[in-house]
Amino acid sequence: MQWEIVIGLEVHTQLSTQSKIFSGASTAYGAAPNTQACVIDLALPGVLPVLNKGAVERAIKFGLSVGAKINSPSIFARKNYFYPDLPKGYQISQYELPIVQGGSVQIQVDGVEKNIRLTRAHLEEDAGKSLHEDFHGMSGIDLNRAGTPLLEIVSEPDMRSSAEAVAYAKTLHALVRWIGICDGNMQEGSFRCDANVSVRPRGTEKFGTRCEIKNLNSFRFLEKAIDYEARRQIEILEDSGSIRQETRLYDANKDETRTMRSKEDANDYRYFPDPDLLPVEIAPDWIDHIKISMPELPQARRNRYVADFSLSAYDASILTSSREMADYFEATVKKLPTQAKLCANWIMGEISGQLNKDSTEISACPISPDQLAALLIRISDGTISGKAAKTVFESMWQGESDKNVDAIIEAKGLKQISDDSAIEQLVDQVLAANAQLVTDYRNGKEKAFNALIGQIMKATQGKANPAQVNAILKKKLNE
Repeated sequence: MQWEIVIGLEVHTQLSTQSKIFSGASTAYGAAPNTQACVIDLALPGVLPVLNKGAVERAIKFGLSVGAKINSPSIFARKNYFYPDLPKGYQISQYELPIVQGGSVQIQVDGVEKNIRLTRAHLEEDAGKSLHEDFHGMSGIDLNRAGTPLLEIVSEPDMRSSAEAVAYAKTLHALVRWIGICDGNMQEGSFRCDANVSVRPRGTEKFGTRCEIKNLNSFRFLEKAIDYEARRQIEILEDSGSIRQETRLYDANKDETRTMRSKEDANDYRYFPDPDLLPVEIAPDWIDHIKISMPELPQARRNRYVADFSLSAYDASILTSSREMADYFEATVKKLPTQAKLCANWIMGEISGQLNKDSTEISACPISPDQLAALLIRISDGTISGKAAKTVFESMWQGESDKNVDAIIEAKGLKQISDDSAIEQLVDQVLAANAQLVTDYRNGKEKAFNALIGQIMKATQGKANPAQVNAILKKKLNE
């Protein structure tokens, strides 16, 4: 039997506010346990939550960026369950009327575009954290995260492979960073995924029983967890077994998922509107103000790069993988408006390669867009060859000669020989010294031409302008 995997993701994005969603406590990462949990986060008797306007604004930004409906009013609800790191015994979340409803995200896998529908995105508070490693025979509770603002983004079950799930997660990760609502730091838990996975016979409409894999904090783990879970379910079904709806954890060391608890349904949480929080009414002019303040979105930039710079869809996609890279490209191409492809190639090639090697973000690139443009200008005007430019680039990266392109070219003697008369004289000398290659070429042996080019470049230590050498050599051989 051929099986089809059905995947939906719930992505928790930590919003980039300075304070928590219902209190003034700090959201800064890395503080000593329980030093950033105020009386509201601890749920002491008599305290009342006050909604953080910045969290609402960030949720609206996300809704606008995915073409969703912004609900007004939206309602906060109490999601009731017991867990040691949940001080109140319930979590303040949204249920029937979330702030963001609908919308979609476009992904690309193997050159094929696909639209992934969103069900909703709702605001909620994070729980605390249970600590097991530092204690013997007991667990500690750190409530620093309690009350941290989250936007939970829930997709429809539109993905059919782990590759699509990863592409969706990466697209979402880039988007929330692009619009500035989340720093996307997966190591710190700012962006984490829960994957709902089921399988069904290919061609059928009815969904299989789903299992939820919790707290996947890397794209690689997301892919591996989905692949393992799909195989596990298929093996059970092919052995005439049945899938139990449950929540599972992914063990990266064993590359397997394991049972965490039976999966709850919505009615198990006994949702009801939180009596301490009024419905959130959002004025239309506030939405309009937020819309005006938003940056050009990734898809719009991709379309513009294809239309204005004649770049391929692939190149445009890579250059807009982050807002910082797109801004770097635009600042570079502003200096060379007719050389967009050259700029794109160097940013996707040498710049990205060196950044990866140094584990550095493009925002901390040691070569500025203006400095890169100065180097590319010297390639396009024929001052240096592409090969020599890589030598200059390495020197610039190391900070030599204050990253002055012309100073490095001069110091290393990399300037191309572009004088026609000088090149013609060199060509004449090589032709005179290689009469047999000349005869071979005129007898139809094309390889002889490349051999002559090699001799000329060798004689000039690679400094002769290749295009001029080609043109002059062809002219001489065909006289």
